[in-house]
Amino acid sequence: MDIGKKRLLLINPANQYRKGYLLRRQSKQVPLALGILAALTPSDWSVKILDENFKAFRYREADLVGITAVTASVNRAYEIASVYRAKGTRVILGGIHASALPDEALQFVDSVVIGEAEGSWHQVLEDFSKGELKQRYQAPLADLKDIPPARHDLFHPGYLFASIQTSRGCPMDCDFCSVPHFNGNRYRLRDPEAVVEEIASVPNKMIYFVDDNIIGYSRPAEEHATAIFEGMIRRKLNKEWFAQTSLNIAEKPGILKLAARSGCRMLLLGIEAENNEALEDSNKKVNLRLGVENYQKAFRLIHRNGIVVLGAFIFGMDSDDLSALERRTRYIASSSVDVTQASVLTPLPGTRLFGRLQEAGRLLCHDFPLDWQHFHFSDVVFQPGRMTPGELAVSTDRAYQTICSNRFIRKKFIRTLWNTRSLRSAVWAWNSNLNYQSVGLEKASQWKY
Repeated sequence: MDIGKKRLLLINPANQYRKGYLLRRQSKQVPLALGILAALTPSDWSVKILDENFKAFRYREADLVGITAVTASVNRAYEIASVYRAKGTRVILGGIHASALPDEALQFVDSVVIGEAEGSWHQVLEDFSKGELKQRYQAPLADLKDIPPARHDLFHPGYLFASIQTSRGCPMDCDFCSVPHFNGNRYRLRDPEAVVEEIASVPNKMIYFVDDNIIGYSRPAEEHATAIFEGMIRRKLNKEWFAQTSLNIAEKPGILKLAARSGCRMLLLGIEAENNEALEDSNKKVNLRLGVENYQKAFRLIHRNGIVVLGAFIFGMDSDDLSALERRTRYIASSSVDVTQASVLTPLPGTRLFGRLQEAGRLLCHDFPLDWQHFHFSDVVFQPGRMTPGELAVSTDRAYQTICSNRFIRKKFIRTLWNTRSLRSAVWAWNSNLNYQSVGLEKASQWKY
């Protein structure tokens, strides 16, 4: 760090209980929020990012430490914070978990940033410099037009994908999702030209758009996505990318074509379930409106543009029984979904799901903060509605053994190649399935009593 400057150390902790997506380089994701805060930090600070996605924590001198954490990694964040606080260094914690449970976080850190940090960051640094750091900071949702591009130069060079954000917020309000609580339910958009410029600036050939829905749910959002795709095409950036979206993209064939021309290789769709009862459990409005009977039609349209379908499914909805989970596994195997993300329903703090299960006494975890390490979408942490926790864990393991098998992945590769007519897209699907294989077979699912 530069001599004479105040030293800011930003830390991205990793869950030590399960490595999950950290087992393969291809699935590691950039701690984008830390890069944005680094870009907002004045020049009289020297900034470094310590990233456990690549290297285990090792103490480094700092004047101020900032940590971001999701629920599954927050206990690790508390461990690291204790090292610095024992030496008299002030520690600030932000992220989704601390925003949902600030009282818990303040037992382990000096200060908590609640919600999006961009609007509070200058005040945090100013108060620290004056020796007047407050316990809590919270600002209104950020105007994305005022947010600079992240400091990509500070991220570990081992990342294959650069992470880019074009929007925030989601109006869908799914029962299990913490995005509306953290980022609000109003769709906010970055300037398309600024997004394209940031894409052009990164050396990575592959891009991950971290938006919850790259095309949004309104005409302005669709026009925003169109402007970005057209900008990428016009400037001949030759990047390949993937993003999350909803099934409503199947109603936008023009945008799909532009996405493909701009380099889209894969789209993650929140399918969740193949039956209406489970979709109603999760308040999955878009899927209910389009109808489960139209899933395959949507997949075909996406394939027609040479794009891979990454389908996200959930096991453990309140309406699920053992036979329903067996049907879900068979559906995954027989459908034209190319890559499968299968998760155990996980009640994250800040969601309606968490509040409902907690009120009903259905949470199986009580040794907090240690037990937060189980909230990573593979362990069963609640009492299911129509089976025992053990039955849900065993059923999910059986599903993993099917969809993570080498035979299944080879079969999907051939099907993807046939459906997309693109060897490159089929290779994307192959590598993505290997990522999920590492997660699914890392360790058998557990349930916490």
